Amino acid sequence: MFAVIKTGGKQYKVAEGDTIVVEKLNAEAGKDVVFDTVLMLGEGANVTVGAPVVAGAAVTGEVAEHTRGDKVITRKKRQRQTYRRTIGHKQHLTVVKITGISGDGAKKPAKKAAAKKDEAPKAEAAAAPAAKPEVDARGRITALEGKPDNLKKISGVGPVLEKKLHEAGIYFFWQVAALTEAQIEDLEQEMSFPGRIERDNWIEQAKEFAKDA
Repeated sequence: MFAVIKTGGKQYKVAEGDTIVVEKLNAEAGKDVVFDTVLMLGEGANVTVGAPVVAGAAVTGEVAEHTRGDKVITRKKRQRQTYRRTIGHKQHLTVVKITGISGDGAKKPAKKAAAKKDEAPKAEAAAAPAAKPEVDARGRITALEGKPDNLKKISGVGPVLEKKLHEAGIYFFWQVAALTEAQIEDLEQEMSFPGRIERDNWIEQAKEFAKDA
C-alpha cells in the first residue's frame, strides 16, 4: 500500500519501510509521529483520492534523526550602489522512517514494542528513589555520593555561595529545608552571612524545590 502525504507544505509518496526527509518536526529522535494529512491512498489498482484528504487515513513513522540540508548561498546587490550582501542558509530537516499506513486512522504499533517489555523492570528500578546520605549533627554530609542539587535555584544563592555551601557539606535542597535554628546559626557564623537564610526565606524555597528534586 502507498500513500501521498502532505507536511511542511510539500507532498511525499510513501510506502511502509520508506525513509523520507521532511521539514523539521517537533519530535525527538526515536519518537513516533503521525501524518494525518493523507491526500491519496492506494494498493495496486485500488486508489482513493482525498477531497482534499482521505477521511480516517493516517501514516505513522519513527523519527530517525534531525539534520540540516545543504547550504544555500544568496547574494544581494543594488545597481550603481556599494550595497553587497551574502547570506547563507541551511534548512533544518527531519529523517522519518515510515512504519505503517492505515485507512481507518488506527496507529500501527511499532515493531520494537515487544523489546520494551523486557526493559520495563530496568526502568522501574531506575525510577526507584535513591536513599538519602547520612548527615552529621550539624546537618552536613561528610562525603558526597551522587550529583548534588542545583542550589543556585534558591533566591540569593549564586555560584560563589553555592561553592561555599558545598565546602560546608550542604549539597541538597532537603538538607537546607531540614536545618534547625541552631544549625542555621552555626552555618551563618561559619560562612559570615548572619540573618541571610531567614531574610531570603531559604527554608521555604528549599522545601518547594525538594519536592521536584
